Amino acid sequence: MRAEGQAHIERIEAALSLVRQSLDWEQALRRLDELDARVQDPTLWDDPKQAQAITQEQKRLETAINTVREIEGEMADAVEFVEMGEAEGDGDVEREGLDTLASLAERADRDKVQALLSGEADGYDTYLQINAGAGGTESQDWAEMLLRMYARWAERRGFKVETVEYAAGDQAGIKSATLLIKGENAYGYAKTESGVHRLVRISPYDSSARRHTSFSSVWVYPVIDDDIDIEINPSDLKIDTYRASGAGGQHVNTTDSAVRITHQPTGIVVASQNDRSQHKNRATAMNMLKARLYEREMAEREAAAGTEYESKTDIGWGHQIRSYVLQPYQMVKDLRTGVTSPTPDDVLDGALDPFISAALAQRVTGETVEIEDVE
Repeated sequence: MRAEGQAHIERIEAALSLVRQSLDWEQALRRLDELDARVQDPTLWDDPKQAQAITQEQKRLETAINTVREIEGEMADAVEFVEMGEAEGDGDVEREGLDTLASLAERADRDKVQALLSGEADGYDTYLQINAGAGGTESQDWAEMLLRMYARWAERRGFKVETVEYAAGDQAGIKSATLLIKGENAYGYAKTESGVHRLVRISPYDSSARRHTSFSSVWVYPVIDDDIDIEINPSDLKIDTYRASGAGGQHVNTTDSAVRITHQPTGIVVASQNDRSQHKNRATAMNMLKARLYEREMAEREAAAGTEYESKTDIGWGHQIRSYVLQPYQMVKDLRTGVTSPTPDDVLDGALDPFISAALAQRVTGETVEIEDVE
């Protein structure tokens, strides 16, 4: 088989191997048999809540397993077409097989990402919080660029985006902002974006046109439902109210009803100013705090299980997960996976999926790579 076809096959097999690994294939097959038997039990719906959870798990596993088997079968048929065309000297038959392999490779990559979203909270909506690092206007402007990037990424995926909190910068940009992103698997897709993001550019605020490096942090945490019980001691909370300041328009109400809650044992700070009602903003902030504590608990469990987890509290050099270089050349480079893009404008317009896909895969394989940062 010519190199083109072999490349497609290797790409398909790599994607399917990752899916099997993420599912724990043999365990997934046994679990699906168990769930199929449970669904046949007429007493299952005596507990509707448990029945719904079981049927949802069954559907998820069945879809993932059947997808792998379908792609394997179609790949085998396509390979047979290519080999037949080669043997008979029929270029049309060979090309049809190669085109099918190319389409299967695209499908396998898409389905791979979907299969990687199997965490306990991946299906939830998500909060995405951005904080400017040290550096005043430079970092605050960079934080606002990130805010736009994630809003554009979410819109590209068909998610709904709301601004929950927005603190304007002193001269430009933002000090902080929190987005609520709603959609299927919103948290699962966004979760690997938590970390420090570094920008290198010629500053538009520097009359000498010098190159500046700016940092901002991103923290992603799931919107949890009422079924997840997170205990919070009221004496651990410091609650402040303040006048909201923001972009105005339909996104932020400029009132004195904004609420900021600090969880003193952990130092976690959340804020809400999206509603004119202080009571509603307080309820939203409490839900955000519960979500942050839940995300923290999940991270600790991952750490205990051996999955790498690093605190992102320091917003500065040495803690970044991705660098965006606009001058003297153009490149975006992920420092965990090595994925790069030569078109920062596209990335800053929301083209994040290649970075997200690679980071999700890395969480499954556990493979780390030595990546040098860009200057």
